[in-house]
Amino acid sequence: MDDRNTHTGGASALAADSTSRASAPGAPRAPRADALRNREKLIEAARHAYAVASEGGPEATLEGIAKAAGVGIGTLYRHFPDREALVEAVYAAELDAIVAAAAGLAASEPPERALRAWFGRYGEFVAAKRGMADTLRSAFDAGRLAPSTTRTRVTEAVGVLLAAGTEAGVLRTDVRPDDVTALLLGVFLSAGPRGEQTPRLLDLLVDALLPRG
Repeated sequence: MDDRNTHTGGASALAADSTSRASAPGAPRAPRADALRNREKLIEAARHAYAVASEGGPEATLEGIAKAAGVGIGTLYRHFPDREALVEAVYAAELDAIVAAAAGLAASEPPERALRAWFGRYGEFVAAKRGMADTLRSAFDAGRLAPSTTRTRVTEAVGVLLAAGTEAGVLRTDVRPDDVTALLLGVFLSAGPRGEQTPRLLDLLVDALLPRG
């Protein structure tokens, strides 16, 4: 028998076997593209709804979130069996987003502008957290989410922005990222949910990070 035919036949058999396994009833399937899009739309709609609720707007209901995402309530429940699952997904997605935003801004904006823009983006995360506070508290108490992990990742993001600024010579070199995180938390705690003072306080925080003299 020709070796080439042997190899070709073996490859075909392997491919057929692989296809058979992929289509077997018990085989895991990758999520469809439209399902992933629906999930992303639900998370974004929920983030917005909880942020609005934190500022005194209407309560974030699951029905309202599904409608804002352009899907039915059944689709929401297929992705998130209860409010807790949705809130935890929103929280995780927002945390990932603000961490990723630090590197993106550091690469695309002058350091002081990148830092100020990121502070504003962090404020959106805080607003969403306020709207989800009760549900998040249960997740923290149950150990499904860890506040210490959040603070560590936020501080790492701040460190990326400070490093870009010190390398460019436009931010102070004697500032620790965890100190900036503490000040940032203080701004949002003191400004309250309405946050009329927040932009001015964030401007002052950026100013405090500029070199003196």
